[in-house]
Amino acid sequence: MSHSAPLLVELFTEELPPKSLKRLGTSFSSQIIKKLVSLGLCAEHADFRSFASPRRLAVLINDVLDKAPDLLVKEKLLPVSIALLENGQASPPLLKKLSSLGVADAQISSLERIGEGKNEAFYIQLNKKGVTLAQGLQEAIDFSISQLPIAKTMHYQIDPGTSKEIDVQFVRPAHRLIALHGSDIVPICALGLQSGRTTMGHRFLSAGAIEISEASTYELTLKSTGKVIAHYQDRLDSIRESLLAKAEQCAVLMPDALLEEVTSLVEWPTIYACEFEKEFLDVPQECLILTMQTNQKYFALTDHSGKLVHRFLIVSNIQTNTPESIISGNERVVRPRLSDAKFFYQQDRKQALINRFEQLSKVVYHNKLGNQKERITRIAQIAKYLSGQLSLHFSDSQATSLQYADLSERAAMLMKSDLLTDMVGEFPELQGIMGRYYAIHDGEHVEVAAACAEHYLPRFAGDQLPTTRVGLILALADKLETVVGIWGIGLAPTGEKDPYALRRHALGICRLTVENNLPINLSDLLSFTKAQFSSVEVQTNAVIPDILQFVKDRLRSYAKESQGIIFTTEEIEAVLTNIDGQFNEVPKKLLAVHAFQKLPEASILANANKRLNNILKKNASENISQINSQLFDLPAEKKLFATMQELEPVLKKAFIEQDFQLSLELLTKVSAPIEAFFADVMVMDPDQSKRQNRLALLDQLYKQMNQVADISQLAQ
Repeated sequence: MSHSAPLLVELFTEELPPKSLKRLGTSFSSQIIKKLVSLGLCAEHADFRSFASPRRLAVLINDVLDKAPDLLVKEKLLPVSIALLENGQASPPLLKKLSSLGVADAQISSLERIGEGKNEAFYIQLNKKGVTLAQGLQEAIDFSISQLPIAKTMHYQIDPGTSKEIDVQFVRPAHRLIALHGSDIVPICALGLQSGRTTMGHRFLSAGAIEISEASTYELTLKSTGKVIAHYQDRLDSIRESLLAKAEQCAVLMPDALLEEVTSLVEWPTIYACEFEKEFLDVPQECLILTMQTNQKYFALTDHSGKLVHRFLIVSNIQTNTPESIISGNERVVRPRLSDAKFFYQQDRKQALINRFEQLSKVVYHNKLGNQKERITRIAQIAKYLSGQLSLHFSDSQATSLQYADLSERAAMLMKSDLLTDMVGEFPELQGIMGRYYAIHDGEHVEVAAACAEHYLPRFAGDQLPTTRVGLILALADKLETVVGIWGIGLAPTGEKDPYALRRHALGICRLTVENNLPINLSDLLSFTKAQFSSVEVQTNAVIPDILQFVKDRLRSYAKESQGIIFTTEEIEAVLTNIDGQFNEVPKKLLAVHAFQKLPEASILANANKRLNNILKKNASENISQINSQLFDLPAEKKLFATMQELEPVLKKAFIEQDFQLSLELLTKVSAPIEAFFADVMVMDPDQSKRQNRLALLDQLYKQMNQVADISQLAQ
């Protein structure tokens, strides 16, 4: 009779790639569990603990059986037409099949016939023996290793130069394998290793091999004897808590990527505080922070105002009561890095940003779109055009409008010049940030300097938007030029491939226009952008309706939860169907449609609108002219026309004032007249003049009802 116990599987290796460790640990555990579940050796939702430290991948699963239960399975044999001879006896193919299944003496009468005609086949009930844990675990670990997300493997030999030499291929050399079911070793092998019960602890804080007596004691034994926190998340949480405690009154800068990488580098994390010379604080703090994080994996500290202080924290893999050498060593290592940053900063400021503009002609943007200087020239023209288009929005005088046009053009000339600086050459992540610092140093206008950094915004979903007007204009111009240009040379996104991040740029265009309520028509703006390209290929391929639809598709996903309300697909389609390029109206219209949906007349109006749309489409060839009220002879059509006439001025006023909710609420007044009209009036009257007059009435009604949104999209 089978029994259950905790199962431990550990693969002990050389140091694993830190940036892959978390994924390796998750994959190793999940694939073993997946295979054991499929073999019936553990429950689908069994409790487990996954472990991943710099030198080990492991999993501990509770309640694993030493033998899977036998199962009664239904096995398909052969189609009846093949399985039986003409005399009704078993055919040779059927006898062979039964023999292969170990039931050669089975009678035809014991077989089950399922299906009809050509699809009728014989089935047999078989008692499938459950696998032993040794069999199942061998299959599971082989499967897990084959599925690990390994970017590049290593080749190494076990017992080299002997008759037992084995060539192995894995992410890093593996040295030990543990497979324990309770206190019993499960005999399996992997990567040329035989399973046992010993592992190794911390390289320096533990001594020799560590024996795991019982699977359930693994984690505690490693922690107490081996000085290893094996569980990845526990180790990360320990580092985070220790950093916060050691920071005292300061804030710790600990981005997730850095925290995870450090977690993947240490087994027994210990935090030490270090310092650097205060003179380095004269360098922009972004430079110092980046060099500490990128090159040294250190954690920078800031004061309550967000200003960098000259202390930093390190996560060491060594715990000692005399850490002075560790601290001084790390302080000594970081000093040249900070000195380099200081040198780059000082050298870069010797040449004004504007003097680097001409050098951008040597920087290729794309071989089909020219160099960066040519690109900047296009962006400058788009920015000047935008400045003019937005002058009324910002309530400018002519002088102010011209001033911002000049500032936008100046900012365009400077926005990419920091690409040629030493600092950005060393740290590309600082592009834009350094441009702002250098522009301020050069005495540029405050908005021009801000635009050097802000034109990259938003860089990702949820990122902040530009806070200055010139930054906003440059950010929009930059993204428009990118989308139209890259699309125009045939590199529009396909499937999951989007190497130029056009989807991100399109989403940025949506957010910049919507969240700043910019009253600009995106269709016109895309056409102007296209005109700035001299390339025949761009002029041919950059089809504005296609690009507009691409941007609108990003607006769909953005609009769904943009105002703290989850809008339905029907509500979004109702609004976007009627939007050409005036995206700033979308939020108000969505709220209006959302409120309209709650009105008792909403479904009546939506269904009526859909019916109107169908009638008008079907009779598009009819000559629909002006409404002639003298031709109305039925009370229902007269009443509908009168209600429409009454509504016309108030609807127009509400729409001009962008009171879209009121516009939709007013439509409820035509709800009853519409129902009466469709009940009493035959639109397709044999009399041509009456028919065309009624179609004209419905055409005008359809336009009235769809000023804010296509409410037919809300029909059930």
